[in-house]
Amino acid sequence: MTRALCLLAVVAAAFCPAASAEAADEVALFSGKDLSGWTFHLRDPEAKMENVWSVADGVLKCTGQPVGYLRTEKKYTNYVLKLEWRWPEGGKPGNSGVLLRIVGPDKVWPKCVEAQLANQSAGDIFTIEQFPLTGDPERTKGRYTKKAEPSNEKPQGEWNQYEITCDGGNFKLVVNGVVQNVATGMEEVPGTIGLQSEGAPIEFRNVRLVPLDK
Repeated sequence: MTRALCLLAVVAAAFCPAASAEAADEVALFSGKDLSGWTFHLRDPEAKMENVWSVADGVLKCTGQPVGYLRTEKKYTNYVLKLEWRWPEGGKPGNSGVLLRIVGPDKVWPKCVEAQLANQSAGDIFTIEQFPLTGDPERTKGRYTKKAEPSNEKPQGEWNQYEITCDGGNFKLVVNGVVQNVATGMEEVPGTIGLQSEGAPIEFRNVRLVPLDK
């Protein structure tokens, strides 16, 4: 086992919120029917949310244009966020991401930590606006921490699973059951949760959150 993988295993074992998650009530952030509980910000101030985001058959659809994000109205601090995403057939897989602990004013892009969703890059970490977080130094360059394992995303048109843990200063990304990244030193601050519109059509479903009581 390489040093990087050893470090990943040690840090992952350092926090295990499974027991708390099982004991807590799961919260559906997306109803599957409408966008109640969400608001948005787009680079184009004239664009409307319904031009970018829509709901059909329990699926949250994003056109990818213009650039911006949909975010929760409520703030959350410690939780396990679970969601599914896919690149719909007929389009070309591109870029997106999940924004965690968004703080400060809405803009492109706000201060937060991004769980990457660019095609074949799910599990990578980006920090935005100098959001405090420390990744594995062997896989970190600037604000970017590369995932520990090769991409394990499913083919276009199939649903992928993301499990994202924000637990105090600890951060963990699990893609389709594989721990792809862990980090420490994440600023523990209440913030909203966002889904990016970043150039390509993408779809989400089953967006839910398990609070981690401290």
